[in-house]
Amino acid sequence: MERRTFIKQAAAAAAAVASVQPMHATTKTPSNPIQRRALGKTGEHLSIIGFGGIVVMNETTSEASNIVAEAVDRGVNYFDVAPSYGNAQERLGPALAPYRKDCFLACKTDGRMKDDSRKDLEESLRLLKTDHVDLYQFHALTKMTDLDKVLGPGGAMETMEAAKKEGKIRYIGFSVHSAETAVAALDRYNFDTILFPLNWVLVSQAGFGPQILKKAQEKKVGILCLKSMAKTVWPADKKQNHPEPKCWYEPAAFPQEASLGLRWTLGHPITAAIPPGEERYFRLAMDVAQSYKPLEAHEEQALLAGGKGLEPIFRLGNDA
Repeated sequence: MERRTFIKQAAAAAAAVASVQPMHATTKTPSNPIQRRALGKTGEHLSIIGFGGIVVMNETTSEASNIVAEAVDRGVNYFDVAPSYGNAQERLGPALAPYRKDCFLACKTDGRMKDDSRKDLEESLRLLKTDHVDLYQFHALTKMTDLDKVLGPGGAMETMEAAKKEGKIRYIGFSVHSAETAVAALDRYNFDTILFPLNWVLVSQAGFGPQILKKAQEKKVGILCLKSMAKTVWPADKKQNHPEPKCWYEPAAFPQEASLGLRWTLGHPITAAIPPGEERYFRLAMDVAQSYKPLEAHEEQALLAGGKGLEPIFRLGNDA
């Protein structure tokens, strides 16, 4: 099942879970705020943990405001959302408004051509209650045919470059689930950022990730990562009915394995990682980030041993 399709199907289930799992905000700024790292050659510095918009998908406006306020208080300044995340933009926009000038807001477009990507951008700006986004990304730029479209005549890159001149976006990036397309995209355009999956299972069981990381470092683009707390695909009997309605994959065991997985990803030369959309995983990620330290050798060995034989959520040659 494709990720975006899963998100739409999970919306009702997520709403039901939200109704029995209220969010608790804090307004006390910690003495150890989440550290920040440089974003490639942009000059920006982002929190090492990003706020994925799915966290507020289908939550009430007050719940969304509470979790956003808490994230900001704890040092998160990087927020990422997309039109395909249900009503996440509608919830995130008003919740982020009080902090907008101090935060780095990233959004995405599924549009591959000039006109549909422009429509996405204008609608996102309206829903997010802002006059610009800091980073605008091609969403799931996974197939080579999609890369050809966005960079070709009448493609969505024309929207990106025009919007940058208009002041509606500041940086141009893309998210990707294919190592081959990622490397090709970085060679074909001077992107500011890349957002891709990087975790211990993908690297150890599929060899997926190192080649993207290497190319991104060569190009000096900002490196943003997904799926640090992901583990494997859901078993067949749980694909339609599982305990994590905002995760289309099976996440790492909570809390120990998930914490180790996040620390493993953060131990690489990346700027930030975006945790799963499930609130408890996001809160755990903030806890880990506030006291982050690289894995010790014995911790990494144990983590990698636990990943042996698992089915990775992506593979080399993946174009889904």
